[in-house]
Amino acid sequence: MYTMNEAIKNLEPQAVWKNFTNLNAVPRPSKKEERVIAFMQDFGKKLNLETLTDKAGNVIIKKPATKGFEDRKTVVLQSHLDMVHQKNNETNFDFDSQGIEMHVDGDWVRAKGTTLGADNGLGVATIMAILEAKDMEHPAIEALFTIDEETGMTGAKNLDPTILEGEILLNLDTEEDDEIGIGCAGGVDLTASKTYKQEEVPSKAIAYQITVNGLNGGHSGMDIIKGLGNANKIMNRILFLGHTEFGLRIHSVHGGGLRNAIPRESKSIVVIDHVNEPNFLKAARSLTEEIRQEFSVLEPNLNIDFKTEKLPELVMNQKDQETFIKAIEAAHNGVYRMSPSIEGLVETSNNVAKVVAEDGEIEVLCLTRSSVESTKVSLANSLSSVFELADFNVKLSGDYPGWEPNPNSEIVQVLDKIYQQQNDEKARIAACHAGLECGILGSHYPKMDMVSFGPTIRGAHSPDERASISSTQKFWKLTQEVLKQIPKR
Repeated sequence: MYTMNEAIKNLEPQAVWKNFTNLNAVPRPSKKEERVIAFMQDFGKKLNLETLTDKAGNVIIKKPATKGFEDRKTVVLQSHLDMVHQKNNETNFDFDSQGIEMHVDGDWVRAKGTTLGADNGLGVATIMAILEAKDMEHPAIEALFTIDEETGMTGAKNLDPTILEGEILLNLDTEEDDEIGIGCAGGVDLTASKTYKQEEVPSKAIAYQITVNGLNGGHSGMDIIKGLGNANKIMNRILFLGHTEFGLRIHSVHGGGLRNAIPRESKSIVVIDHVNEPNFLKAARSLTEEIRQEFSVLEPNLNIDFKTEKLPELVMNQKDQETFIKAIEAAHNGVYRMSPSIEGLVETSNNVAKVVAEDGEIEVLCLTRSSVESTKVSLANSLSSVFELADFNVKLSGDYPGWEPNPNSEIVQVLDKIYQQQNDEKARIAACHAGLECGILGSHYPKMDMVSFGPTIRGAHSPDERASISSTQKFWKLTQEVLKQIPKR
């Protein structure tokens, strides 16, 4: 039986939170969406609405216009079904079998030690509330629930280009309630891998486990501008010091996880000669204190710990270790270029998301994002060069386009006007550094007018993810009015 938190269902707007709670009871990791696809198919059929599923697994539910709205343009309401799965190390939770456990914390809904799934579950739940509403005025609706947005956007990429008839798309995946999204970054995945030789542990050696944790983590697009700590890069600074100054030898490294999450934790097991041990610990702890000072404002809970470990039998050979450490040190992480045309917008960035070295195999995962295709290619080439010079095999995959802003869009102007009327202030019309599906969907339907908006969500892609209750109320009110004011054909 999937777990649910009944208290969340009583929050306002109940129509949204009820559906969010039901959705969050269904495990829905990226690339394992079979259960949530079935859940959504069943939802549409129970409402006696036309329910379709394309070959990719995207679910489309169609609802006719209400009386008097038959002459309005058909609207595509779009959100993605999958969610990022991240949890704290001490949290005992199985994303493949358990529903998300939620609780209310003031104005926020949070999960207990895991990601919440508000990205993009609140968008999905809002569309579900509209589909089942009996007293809401709206034009003809095509609800599009895509799959695998978080790890490749394969649902959007493989969407049947003939299945939709809508002229306007409302993407409900923006995470600031005062922002109207009109553009986003594209991205490409970089995977660098190599094998390495192993050697026996030197005699009279001592093993240590080095742990980096306590970092905030976060969305590798939206949060990259904050300059948060990256556990893989911090760990590598310590390994670099030990390697160059004290003959440190690496047995294993495990850091980070998903490409779209800034890595919060890293662990390594290393070996140091007993003669060099005191000086290494002294220097490493000095460097640790320097790193803590660097991140004292942004990462107050950063922890770097050294403890003795059972001596392993094998370590990475010297030559491979040197190229490995120097490649990670040289790989760019964070903001690469700010947009020269849109103030405050990150144009190009890279997240060194995962670093694993163990049993003769190394794998490094990166996600490079940019709203400018040429700069995305340039940074990807730079990273590829770094790893190829270190004898890695490099593969670029999952390339997806950005969404080019159109400030003169008709639906953007409608949304802007309604927002101002409801809130006595103008919304921020902006492009974002996250990877929305609009650019890909636009490649299938180039004449479709698009806009993105949503409720305020903080800490997406991390166990600190939380959704604002009051903001969800504001978003629900805005969404209902937008549907009433969809232009005529």
